[in-house]
Amino acid sequence: MSLFLNYLALGFLYFLSYLPIRLNHCIGDVLGTIASSLPIERKKVVAINLQRCFPELSDQERAEIAKKNWRLFGRSMTERAYLWLGSKNQIKKLVSVQSEVPLDDGVPRLLVGIHLMGIEAGAVALSLYMSELGIKEPSTLYVKMKNDFFDSRICTWRERFGAKMRNRLQSSREMIRSLKAGQPVVISPDMDLGVQDSVFVPFFGIPTCTVTSVSRIALLAKAQVCSVTTSLNPDGQSYTCQISKPWENFPSNDFVHDTKRLNQHFESMIQPRIEEYYWVHKRFKNRPDNQPKFY
Repeated sequence: MSLFLNYLALGFLYFLSYLPIRLNHCIGDVLGTIASSLPIERKKVVAINLQRCFPELSDQERAEIAKKNWRLFGRSMTERAYLWLGSKNQIKKLVSVQSEVPLDDGVPRLLVGIHLMGIEAGAVALSLYMSELGIKEPSTLYVKMKNDFFDSRICTWRERFGAKMRNRLQSSREMIRSLKAGQPVVISPDMDLGVQDSVFVPFFGIPTCTVTSVSRIALLAKAQVCSVTTSLNPDGQSYTCQISKPWENFPSNDFVHDTKRLNQHFESMIQPRIEEYYWVHKRFKNRPDNQPKFY
């Protein structure tokens, strides 16, 4: 992207941050609908993912889910202007945080997220929530963007309430040190990040390349593992970020078993809200035993 287009997009973000949230969401709905009508690669990815994961549904049912999914995806993009550039009050109105554990008690805690449409809203709101509890530098793992102009800016915006963004390629030792120091670490492992340090375990009945890092890091840091899920409220405009109680008997000494359990958890979070999941991700990018590729 040229420098001019980067600054144009940046200006659009600032414009969106000043709009009432309903108007912001309307623009997101329109952009998502337009994207769903274009012959783009990710449109095929969404269709393939839904067909593979929900073969029991009719073509029409999956098409309706895809339309809703794209609208929510567009909305999740435009509302980031509020999250990255808006005030604390704007963020609190958009996202409420509920935790079943006291995050400020110094207990090592690994928070496992899932790529629902509210993931960015939850991450920023959780950062604000923890800053008000006095927690210093809670860590969130992220994947570096190809666009350096926005990658550095987005990291700065995400860190404005004290969070520490850590590239997934950084050493796990840093995460373990943070956990042992009582600083929560947020990781969202429901992506195909390559076969290294991963196993193929079922996800909606499909052998899926899934990292074993949650189990390994939790074991080394002697950390509790809790889920963090940010889902849409019934009003369709706001979110609730929910941190669960620690998972029982997790981690174990069996990384494969733990990772199967992880994917089962993701399925249970997705089933009630299929249209909210990031189906645009190539979740089945790698296939076991040289099986034919999905995409």
